[in-house]
Amino acid sequence: MDTTGIRAAIAAERRELADLLDSLSIEQWDAPSLCGGWRVREVAAHMSLGFRYSLPKVARELVKARGSLHRMTDRTARREAATATTAQLATWLRENAHHSWTPPVGGLAAALGHDVVHGLDISVALDLGRRVPEDRVRVLLGTVEPKTLKFFRADLSGVQLRADDLDWTYGTGAPLTGAAQDLLLVAYGRKLPPGRLRGEACGRFVGV
Repeated sequence: MDTTGIRAAIAAERRELADLLDSLSIEQWDAPSLCGGWRVREVAAHMSLGFRYSLPKVARELVKARGSLHRMTDRTARREAATATTAQLATWLRENAHHSWTPPVGGLAAALGHDVVHGLDISVALDLGRRVPEDRVRVLLGTVEPKTLKFFRADLSGVQLRADDLDWTYGTGAPLTGAAQDLLLVAYGRKLPPGRLRGEACGRFVGV
């Protein structure tokens, strides 16, 4: 997918996720997500921070968090989730569908990954059955590499990820089989609900 295609995919993903958020009940908004320690509303709040926080504001938040990016994102997501309405959280995502924000590293592909993975943090946790379009998933599978695993603390030692819905594998070892979008979540350090993965090592990647 070229740059124009990735930008279009980002915009489509944000609009689709905004529509999904608009459809959720209050109970679903307060349900746990796959993103450790965050409910659905914290994930949704985090997804729009890059659009609404200027670089100087991000720098100030990093200073408050003593330079820890993880601490900063956790603190800001919790604060925004506590103050914004659910309608605002969906609207901020929809209105910024074409925003040019990208993470500090990784460019447009990383921006797409940010939206897709956090969207799956919500839809998989809630068992909504959403399937991310294959072309978006393929872009992100192409970004899976050792530094990705290290950043997201994903330990794939002794395991080969093997998609059962398209032709893709990563790593060496005992096969861990599942849908490509579920394996993408594994590569991004997530624990999945039971029944989504197969293989002798699947217990390592299943959440409680």
